[in-house]
Amino acid sequence: MAEVVTSSSSSTDGVGGAVTGPSASSIFHNYALISSLVAFAVAQSIKFFTSWYKERRWDPKQLIGSGGMPSSHSATVSALAFAIGFQDGFGGSEFACAMILACIVMYDAFGVRLHAGRQAEVLNQIVFELPETHPLADTRPLRELLGHTPPQVVAGGILGFFTALFAHLITKIAS
Repeated sequence: MAEVVTSSSSSTDGVGGAVTGPSASSIFHNYALISSLVAFAVAQSIKFFTSWYKERRWDPKQLIGSGGMPSSHSATVSALAFAIGFQDGFGGSEFACAMILACIVMYDAFGVRLHAGRQAEVLNQIVFELPETHPLADTRPLRELLGHTPPQVVAGGILGFFTALFAHLITKIAS
């Protein structure tokens, strides 16, 4: 018979039975979460500064918008997957789940979302060419920059890998 081992970071106070969870600072030591958030922030910052360099104007929408180089979605999920792999091993179920999630998100970024953005361009052009008397003539335009090209997705994945690797090396040095 298999033995099930459970661990709990909760405790009771012995009097009123109040349960306390793990310390609040533990989220700040979550290597996978931090790697993912840093990868997202770096990707969005790259877009922000790239748009400034190209257009010579600051565009704050680039800090939170989707689309562009590199893919922040790809950077985030690949950093998550690789951080889990570096921390818990690449042969475990956690890494497998994170990698499948990353693949789905990256496929969606350059597949479904890219084509939805292209369809939005066509629909916006059709609405623009409608006569002013048409009921849809004053419709607000659809967002066109939704997805990513394959190079943008690959660049995001590479950024996520190196973010997780860098964070992993820092945690090894610090411990």
